[in-house]
Amino acid sequence: MVAIGVLVGLVSTAISPSQRAASWPFFGNKELDKSSDYVRDILQLVNENYVDPGAADYTKLTRSALKGMIDSLDPHSEFLEAGNYREVEEEMSGKFGGIGIRVEVKDKRIVVIAPIAGTPGERAGIQRGDEIQRIDDKPVTELDTVIEELRGAPKSQVTLTLFRPSTGATINATLTREIIKVESVRRGEQLLGKATGYLQITEFTGNTGEEFSRQLAALRDKGMTSLILDLRNNPGGLLDAAVKVAEPFFRNGELIVYTQGRKKEDREEYRATRKSDPISIPMVVLINAGSASAAEIVAGALKDTGRAVIVGERSFGKGSVQSVFKLKDGEGLRLTTALYFTPSGKSIHQKGIDPNVEVIMTPDEDTKLQIQRIRDDVKTADFEKRFGFAPIADRQLDAALDILGGIDAYSQRLTAR
Repeated sequence: MVAIGVLVGLVSTAISPSQRAASWPFFGNKELDKSSDYVRDILQLVNENYVDPGAADYTKLTRSALKGMIDSLDPHSEFLEAGNYREVEEEMSGKFGGIGIRVEVKDKRIVVIAPIAGTPGERAGIQRGDEIQRIDDKPVTELDTVIEELRGAPKSQVTLTLFRPSTGATINATLTREIIKVESVRRGEQLLGKATGYLQITEFTGNTGEEFSRQLAALRDKGMTSLILDLRNNPGGLLDAAVKVAEPFFRNGELIVYTQGRKKEDREEYRATRKSDPISIPMVVLINAGSASAAEIVAGALKDTGRAVIVGERSFGKGSVQSVFKLKDGEGLRLTTALYFTPSGKSIHQKGIDPNVEVIMTPDEDTKLQIQRIRDDVKTADFEKRFGFAPIADRQLDAALDILGGIDAYSQRLTAR
């Protein structure tokens, strides 16, 4: 099962370790037989009569028909040719080539959801909300084209023409492709103030659960008494990874998230399986409009059960679930099969997670803070000279610290009584 998130250079997906093979029993179905015969007749008609026989090859026509059929369903279902299917498998491993931006189709526009931290896309200053209009001076209108053009050999270059709605500016950026290896959990060594842990998760990959557990344990060894979990600009990823991140804070057997398909029996529940007692400390989760899919699963579960205060902006609202079917010839099909729900039964799809404490950041602030978060070892003078701006305050993080400070002060007051 896949909870939709966003990829680099291709559509967004959150894929579980198990993929379904496409094998269906073919029982008699008059409607199916009638429709199949009709499609076959048209394929033959086009193949035998179209003026350009090369363009009317049966294989080409079939793949075009499959793409059109699946694309007509929703923006997240997709017929995956062999190359695209391999890219999905690369994404599952957390390692892929490209420029490090996550994109999505919105109203037939290719929109950047968020750049991945530490990648060419982020270093070039690409912002969430930017629209990709041209790649290497060729107009793009389809996601498949973006997938093809953004990926390439390491050290090769690609030029993007972007429109930035927030300023009305058109921007040209030339980027050098590189292998993108996502370090999904960052800053685990850091305590803020006396005993507040800080963990940033950039994406949910196959290693995220293990990385998170290790860094969480390290923070607890250092005396952590409260935690800030930063999911800003996290586009999602593996559904199982999201469950593993939430799990340490839930009792064994407690519901974290569930998915519901078209049939009542399609409900699938994801529950905590840890035998040890849950971690119970004051906690804040930071989200923004770039937090999607698996990130929303974690934020929604923690908010829904009262285990964390959510600070920031309403999340993206990517709550559909995809199944990936492996087809023959190395191809695949990604199909929307369900929606996911928080423990209390709330759907996030097209709604998002509302923060308990709203702190809105401008796109400019957001871009600057992304740079600061991965380069906070740069001295202030050098930082300003290199990046063209002085470090700014992270108002969302400051609000989180204020909230945790208030909880701590209140707890001490109760203890004193």
